[in-house]
Amino acid sequence: MTDSAILDRFAAIVGDAYAHRRPEDVVSFLVEPRGLWKGTTPMVLRPGSVAEVSAILKLATETATPVVPQGGNTGLVGAQVPDASGTEIILSLSRLNAIREIDLASNTITAEAGVILQHLHDAAHAADRLFPLSLASQGSAQLGGNLSTNAGGTSVLAYGNTRDLCLGLEVVLPTGEVLDDLRKLKKDNTGYDLKNLFIGAEGTLGVITAAVMKLYPRPKGREVAWVGLNSTDDALKLFGIASEHAGSSLTGFELMIRKSLDFVLQHAQGTVDPLQSAYPWYVLMEISSSSSAEDARALMERILTAGFEAGYVADAALAASIAQGDAFWNLRESMSEAQKPEGASIKHDISVPVACIPDFIDAAWQAVTAIEPGARLVCFGHMGDGNLHYNISQPVGAETADFLALYRTINTAVHDVVRSFNGSISAEHGIGRLKRDELIATAPPVEIDLMRRIKTAFDPAGIMSPKRVI
Repeated sequence: MTDSAILDRFAAIVGDAYAHRRPEDVVSFLVEPRGLWKGTTPMVLRPGSVAEVSAILKLATETATPVVPQGGNTGLVGAQVPDASGTEIILSLSRLNAIREIDLASNTITAEAGVILQHLHDAAHAADRLFPLSLASQGSAQLGGNLSTNAGGTSVLAYGNTRDLCLGLEVVLPTGEVLDDLRKLKKDNTGYDLKNLFIGAEGTLGVITAAVMKLYPRPKGREVAWVGLNSTDDALKLFGIASEHAGSSLTGFELMIRKSLDFVLQHAQGTVDPLQSAYPWYVLMEISSSSSAEDARALMERILTAGFEAGYVADAALAASIAQGDAFWNLRESMSEAQKPEGASIKHDISVPVACIPDFIDAAWQAVTAIEPGARLVCFGHMGDGNLHYNISQPVGAETADFLALYRTINTAVHDVVRSFNGSISAEHGIGRLKRDELIATAPPVEIDLMRRIKTAFDPAGIMSPKRVI
């Protein structure tokens, strides 16, 4: 437990109103959304300025007090949750929530780390612009956490990960020094690109306090289609047709197995199957046009017609309104939550080359059913960028404890298949604590050594999110 006198010094930086110590005040910070990671903390600090963050980290380095930055607490690999030692202070960025500037000429928005993603969307919309990062958790996820995990989401196909959307950062280093790199430049070759060391570092190298993010013109037309398919091979071929016809106007291409839709229809209130018949696989496809709604619809119709004529599309529903398009997206975004009532699940956030997706799904399923024949595959994800959420639900009627006892075995089997396709075991959720040991055990030794050298150089006292990532 951290010395009470040291805690008093931390509290003095932010004021007692923003230095939480009572159990009832800190409980919501101590567990992540799936309940897999729980911890304890002597204090949650909620600084209201960059200067306060700087003072906190300077004191933490001086006193060797470990600090865990936390945004909206939507992460799924345990990086943002303190451990059970009771020594790690949580640094919440929730009060750093100002949008500092919208620059329409530069198409940028400068915002603080605690700004909720949905609020970024709303601010961009009010300025007749688009901020494309889209996540199911955007109502509570914060920009700092999105940057720290290099969040992906459903728009990566057209716009890239969070890293691709960021032009500049403001970061407080473990020493308390402030790196002010809030530049709007799209071209800057003056040495090392320091900001990209902090993006995706999961709070292990410093604390992101603000960022300059790209904005885009709002599309003038948007069309959404729900497509039934007989196989993942057909989905891959349809993706080829869509990419050829639409190019950068293809802003969504989500793949889903029927089981994931079944769970949503059963457990998510008000949901409706878009098609009359059931199909083994589905694609949710979105076209965005910079020209007009008519252009978007014509482009979508050409893609679907080509898919039907080639025999890849079994059936399709083209959204008749914005509300119906949103309803299609709601089906996709409800899939993670709808899995919970079906019992325990073993989740995998992986990526493989797009061309390998059908072969990967088959090979991984053979590996899983060799271990647990009654397992249920709940596979959905961003086919357009190769990222799948390859989730395994427990067999019907199985004991949860018995199924979870297979966690390590199934997880290892799936990740072995991922590596055989030269894929990644963490496509968008990060490493955190969940995958740290596996990363160290399986990544090339020189890669691990370089990451450790970077960690030591930035955080010699080892106070920033210890035992996460590396």
